[in-house]
Amino acid sequence: MIKRTLYFGNPAYLSLRNAQMVLRLPDDSDAEYSDLTHWGAEPARTFPIEDLGLVILDNKRITVTQGLLERLMENNCAVVTCDSTNMPAGLLLPLDAHNIQHERFMEQLSSSKPLRKQLWQQTVQAKIANQARVLYRLTGAEVGNMLTWAENVRSDDAMNLEARAAAYYWRNLFPEFPQFKREREGDPPNNLLNYGYAILRAIVARSLVGKGLLPTLGIHHHNRYNAYCLADDIMEPYRPVVDELVKDIVGNNSRISELTVKLKQQLLSLPTTEVKIAGHRSPLMVAVETTTASLQKCFAGEIRKIVYPEL
Repeated sequence: MIKRTLYFGNPAYLSLRNAQMVLRLPDDSDAEYSDLTHWGAEPARTFPIEDLGLVILDNKRITVTQGLLERLMENNCAVVTCDSTNMPAGLLLPLDAHNIQHERFMEQLSSSKPLRKQLWQQTVQAKIANQARVLYRLTGAEVGNMLTWAENVRSDDAMNLEARAAAYYWRNLFPEFPQFKREREGDPPNNLLNYGYAILRAIVARSLVGKGLLPTLGIHHHNRYNAYCLADDIMEPYRPVVDELVKDIVGNNSRISELTVKLKQQLLSLPTTEVKIAGHRSPLMVAVETTTASLQKCFAGEIRKIVYPEL
């Protein structure tokens, strides 16, 4: 079952009652909310905890009770906090989300280097192929070279074809922005891409934890300062889904320099965006579950191929 994504961008008081998230709104928008007297006595709305998969907190005057956080973690719900620029800055996930977590950890930790190299090869192949399909569908650009690069990716992508494909892809994806460069701190639509990727990362990290895997231990990415290396690995073939969504937003909005509520709402449709995986159409959040389940089976030695979407 697909889980719901909730976004809170205004002052709010979030608490727990009868396995429900309770939302209360302020009585006075100018109050300082230092205590409960400024919040509405009656809940504005309630949400069943079991239905939630992702909660995004994007206002400095949001209060969340410990009881609610505890229940969200028990139900493997990812909680994302945003910074003063309204960009996702923190991710809260449960420490114990699987009943045989130690066994899954050991399988992952003992996986062989050749296996991890093969898994990264499959990941890069799927990413480049998906980039090619999206690029052709959106712009009609020549993508035969990208498909050739995808076929020629070798173990661990020793020839770094991922970078070659990325350079060609970004050079052609946004012809309406001739000087566009994909940079985290770059000009728009980099801001839209950053936001979409942050949501995607949270979805993937949540799914990995739910399968009893360590999101820190990547199959390729290794960074002592990155707690989500594995999530960054597994999300790669899904990135073009974000790119396609951003391309559509750019085509329908003349002003994208500021991440407005309207733009965020469109980006938050990502979990329910349909993709094709294993021969079926599935919401992205469900497809990620299929991918991470196959990864766990690879670590367990049951199979040797990750299941990724074909866009």
